[in-house]
Amino acid sequence: MAVKIRLARHGAKKRPYYRVVVADSRMPRDGRYIELVGRYNPLTNPKTIEINLDKVDEWIGKGAQMSNAVEHLVAIVREGEPVKQEKNKISKKAAAKAAAAAEAAAEAAADAE
Repeated sequence: MAVKIRLARHGAKKRPYYRVVVADSRMPRDGRYIELVGRYNPLTNPKTIEINLDKVDEWIGKGAQMSNAVEHLVAIVREGEPVKQEKNKISKKAAAKAAAAAEAAAEAAADAE
């Protein structure tokens, strides 16, 4: 029996929430699993990663294989490095408005001198 440590998707449409589970590789992604070893929520700021490393190490010792995504999450938890956050992108119109406001403030400061 091939055992995998992988993500099982839960949550509503476009609102994903993942469980890190140990499951038989023949089971469906969200189907029956052997043990729950963690949780991952990519929507919180910063992203929430809760993984029981003792259980993960125990299952790896028994021959379980980690998926690429779980391997990455476990590496983040082990190293304790913060999860990189995406920068908020502003539209071209908002960027132009901000540049105009900065230019006007610079002119006002130059006139005040």
